[in-house]
Amino acid sequence: MASKPPPSAEPQSTAELDRSCLLAFAVLLLAGFAFRVWLCFNDDGIYWPDEIYQSLEPAHRLVFGYGLIPWEFVEGARNWAFPGLLAALLKGITLLLGDNPRRYLVAIRLVFSVIGMATAWGTYRLARTCNARPIEAALGATWFALAPPAIYFAPRALSETASALAVVFGFALGLQRDGAKGRVLAGASLLGFSTLLRLQNGIFCAGILGTLLARRRWRDCGISALVLCAWALAFGLLDRLTWGDWFHSAVAYVRFNVVEGKGAQWGVSESTYYLRVLWTSMPLVTVWAAPFSLLAVRRSAGLLVTACVYLLAHALVPHKEFRFILPLLPIWFALAASGLSWVLSLLSVDARWPAAAIASCAAVAGARFHSLTFGQLGQYERERPSASAYDDFGAVNRLLLAAHAQPDLCGIEVEAVHLAWSGGATYLHRNVPIYPRGAWAGANHFNYVLSFGGAHRGGRIVATEGPLALVGLPVSSCSPDPSYRWKLP
Repeated sequence: MASKPPPSAEPQSTAELDRSCLLAFAVLLLAGFAFRVWLCFNDDGIYWPDEIYQSLEPAHRLVFGYGLIPWEFVEGARNWAFPGLLAALLKGITLLLGDNPRRYLVAIRLVFSVIGMATAWGTYRLARTCNARPIEAALGATWFALAPPAIYFAPRALSETASALAVVFGFALGLQRDGAKGRVLAGASLLGFSTLLRLQNGIFCAGILGTLLARRRWRDCGISALVLCAWALAFGLLDRLTWGDWFHSAVAYVRFNVVEGKGAQWGVSESTYYLRVLWTSMPLVTVWAAPFSLLAVRRSAGLLVTACVYLLAHALVPHKEFRFILPLLPIWFALAASGLSWVLSLLSVDARWPAAAIASCAAVAGARFHSLTFGQLGQYERERPSASAYDDFGAVNRLLLAAHAQPDLCGIEVEAVHLAWSGGATYLHRNVPIYPRGAWAGANHFNYVLSFGGAHRGGRIVATEGPLALVGLPVSSCSPDPSYRWKLP
């Protein structure tokens, strides 16, 4: 009678991802990408103003010379790395497709969706680095591809979604056990670059150094430390060149949010907020991923501790938003894949059947991505928790696109919402004043109003979106406004 293989044996090895498994995972990954592409063409909404005013609007100002300026880019509380990269992307797109705002907005969303799917591939790579077998690693990538929050945030120009790609590949390369010098350099560089995109990712930089030290990989830790120091120098130099002082944006950001605690003005949540919204936004995925990620301690203790520290640091900050932990999601799913692989190897279980059951749950969760509400995402929980999270303020932005097409446009008042919840010059794409609600029309500085209802000040309705209307005012000619400033109120 044949003896059972030891727990560490891998009876399927390279045969684990047979043709049927490959086909199934490919279909699921394509479904995740298709959901993202659908959003690119059908969601003009805003989750939070940062996806416009920390990224697209400053990029638009760099490329075209005008755009609304938020307080962060007045006081220098953000560095220019992310908007600068977006500006290069925007310039390239407009050279290829022209400067029609609908075209370049969809193109940018598609690029971010591709970044999201590349992050899914990074989840697979990191899971393999954490000793997951191919089938469980592919399952981790599928979790990320079909997780409703990952789909929801994918097309949005947020530093969190962009930096997640650099984070997951940084760990996947930097923690590979062969210790190849090139991989160590690349891994540390990606983590350093991710910190330029999002300051909080510095926790991951400390995490990889701690993990390498714990594994007694002295040479790799030294190389990584030198590379990360170089990226820290690049961060400071960028601030010196753009804001005039070394590390100006980091100091201003920490002072505003930590020392002065002003970030709390946008809401305060309990310390268990992130655990709660992970469950409410994707319960089917969480019920599998949460326990198995903890079991990864047997194979990837350092990465698990780093992930926990990152989550804890964000839990201690009073103002919380789901997007803040987006760079953590691919790590979490890779750890879950590693933990699942360890359990199935220990039990000598054929991985295909459990994987099929778990992948089915991920598929069901992904297919329901469009049912997400703000309450499930932990946003606007007191104001409108049952409202759909999709296309929020999308009507405003489509009316801005309609205003862009008006040849006589000389200025517009956005009366329907606060300017922060509009697409600004990125959507309007006309070098004309954009006034907030309550602007005085007597001086004839603008000739269109985006408002609620129909007739407005004797004007004509040009376009409507639900209760909103773009109204042309009976202004014969516009007069210049020498006092206009592009600062976002």
